[in-house]
Amino acid sequence: MLRITVIGGTGYAGSAIAAEAAGRGHEVTAFSRSLPSAPLSNVTYVHGDATDESTLDAVIAGSDVVVDALAPRASHGVSWRDAHRTIAQRADAAGVRLFIVGGASSLRPAPGADRFVSDLTGIPAELHDEIRSGAAFIIEDLPATPASLDWVFVSPALRFGARMPGERLGRYRLGDDVAVEPDGGAISAADYALGLVDLIEAGDHHRTHINIGH
Repeated sequence: MLRITVIGGTGYAGSAIAAEAAGRGHEVTAFSRSLPSAPLSNVTYVHGDATDESTLDAVIAGSDVVVDALAPRASHGVSWRDAHRTIAQRADAAGVRLFIVGGASSLRPAPGADRFVSDLTGIPAELHDEIRSGAAFIIEDLPATPASLDWVFVSPALRFGARMPGERLGRYRLGDDVAVEPDGGAISAADYALGLVDLIEAGDHHRTHINIGH
């Protein structure tokens, strides 16, 4: 049994990860700004602000693994990139493994190809900064963290989110920074959570970029 803290644990990805981990018998704490309307009996819910370092330290303390599932628009005045940098720093200070729910924009459609973020044609302009920030976190920030931080950045397929929830198929495929489907593919929250918790339990990926798709 692992002690797993999911930051953003009531969001689209975070709630699925918390449910999957708790269903396997892990001790799960879901930390977020809002409490769920239908809490799970085997998950401990903590209400708080993930941008506050002392609050983060308190919720991370005693964890074996922290899952950073903070949504891009959940940082309330603090940039997504800065919020994730802070979570990474506090996880490193606590000596816990860190898994980050990333985005698909940092993936490549083929080995050696430009990343999806290099061409945002067709994406609403108001989302460009958010997308570029998420990509920069894995491309620039995480590789520059101290070697003591054991991180795994886990990108879902391109079609992933509450607006395109998909069905649980009970399977998934793993890739590195090359999308498992050249067009970006799709994955449901349940199957993404299945893959991410498998990665946590296996413990054989370190300081690397992974993607999960169908």
